[in-house]
Amino acid sequence: MSFSIGARELMWLGIDLGTSAVKSVIVDDAGRVLAENSSTLGVQRPKPLWSEQSPADWWAATKASVLGLPKNLRASVRGIGLSGQMHGAVLLDHADNVLRPAILWNDGRSAPYCDGLAPLARKHTGNLAMAGFTAPKLLWVREQEPDVFAATRTVLLPKDYLRLILTGEKVSEMSDASGSLWLDIAQRRWSAEMLTATGLNESQMPTLIEGSEVSGTVRSAIADELGIPVVPVAGGAGDQAAGAIGAGVTEPRQAFLSLGTSGVVFAASDGFQPAPENGVHAFCHALPDRWHSMTVMLSAAACLDWAAKLTGFADVPGALEAAAKSSTPSSKLPLFLPYLTGERTPHNDVFAKGVFFGMTQETGPAELIRSTLEGVAFGLRDGLDAMQSRPEQLSVIGGGSRSEYWAQILADTLGLPLIYRDGASFGPANGAARLARLAATHDKVADVCVQPPELARFEPQQFDEDRLTRFRSLYTTLKSSFGEF
Repeated sequence: MSFSIGARELMWLGIDLGTSAVKSVIVDDAGRVLAENSSTLGVQRPKPLWSEQSPADWWAATKASVLGLPKNLRASVRGIGLSGQMHGAVLLDHADNVLRPAILWNDGRSAPYCDGLAPLARKHTGNLAMAGFTAPKLLWVREQEPDVFAATRTVLLPKDYLRLILTGEKVSEMSDASGSLWLDIAQRRWSAEMLTATGLNESQMPTLIEGSEVSGTVRSAIADELGIPVVPVAGGAGDQAAGAIGAGVTEPRQAFLSLGTSGVVFAASDGFQPAPENGVHAFCHALPDRWHSMTVMLSAAACLDWAAKLTGFADVPGALEAAAKSSTPSSKLPLFLPYLTGERTPHNDVFAKGVFFGMTQETGPAELIRSTLEGVAFGLRDGLDAMQSRPEQLSVIGGGSRSEYWAQILADTLGLPLIYRDGASFGPANGAARLARLAATHDKVADVCVQPPELARFEPQQFDEDRLTRFRSLYTTLKSSFGEF
């Protein structure tokens, strides 16, 4: 497909390295998405609790995603922004060769190493030490793979590995670095205490900048390979902070719900507001002097994908259609605990498991899908209730945000209006493109980070609080048994 481009029209490329795909978009100065493309990724789980990917696969998928965009639009790009899955550990040797597969955000092998980091983490980062964060992963590597640890000269986060290929620079930015457990988030700098606690030092860390600053320039050989000009690359953001930029969530009291592989409630703030006792993440935003609070459930839309396959549906849309047509009263549905890969907020429980409870002979595939949708909504409600302040409404982004049926379940459960916006499914990539524009120009944040047009609004209706109470009590009852599996 070809597009007509005005002589002065500027294009911005956003690349989002997700867990299941690399997504790329090109937007113009008006914020319109002119083209989008994605290339899928797989996850390797060689042992229980493990979750890994090959960084080489990231780059291959990035190339496929970008090269699938229209050639004439690629040639008009004036800046690139990066976003990506957070917390992953990419270990490089002295020649920048990858030493082992990247350990991902939903990997739980480092859980035994978190207790020793916990007091320091609370003191120096304002966050809990969770198995998904990067720092505990390095403690696991130090003990279990000492040769790899000894050879490690640089630790990069996933999107920053793409930056290294694109620009040759080892750079990260504040929002993504916040999730490493090595950042002094209040001061926006590496914490010497946290690095020392994991046997590392600042020389092994990338340079830190803000997400709206220039991190480097695309190397000419890579520009030729991707069919783009030699342009600046912005610092970018972790996927959730980038999603916030794409959704225009930059000011205090603005918030969004992300329904991707994981599920996130994200609220912007103008100050650092730690709340580790509730399992809430307090991180830097992608813009200078701004922060955010975030709750995370590890499996959200991933639960729906899993349940659709489990119950024999050809695809997720078919499963959702069957669920919407089911006439079984909600009170008769099984309860579903959505902890397929453990859980973060509020439980911080790497051993938590997924459970269908209360099935009978009348329970069919459609009922199990409905239970799954409800269980994910309950998990998000747990996160929302853990936050210090409750937002007035939530914009919705992420690939799981396309079902009106699920949208109403979520609105009812969360007790908040949900606003679906244009371009929501590519939110982080959109945000990365906006950060590219901020880095390459002197445009104002207020002019760039506007909220996309509203497409639909779902107001909360009747909600069965008793089922939420039973959901919560089920986790409490089963918690002691999860570690046996």
